[in-house]
Amino acid sequence: MQATLEVQGMTCENCETKMKQTVESFNGVTGVEVHINTGSVDVIYDEAEVMLSELRQAVEAKGYRVVV
Repeated sequence: MQATLEVQGMTCENCETKMKQTVESFNGVTGVEVHINTGSVDVIYDEAEVMLSELRQAVEAKGYRVVV
């Protein structure tokens, strides 16, 4: 499954690294691409192992806001 999260609050390379590490830490996530210039995070994941809502919660727990 592939999804794009629209995330507010990412402004620098540190944000990019933190976002990538957060999402990659889940079992079932096989790909993450963070785009600071557009505020989006592309995720490839196995929905049998992780739900999109779990990824959203993890991102928000790091202080970012998921808008889509």
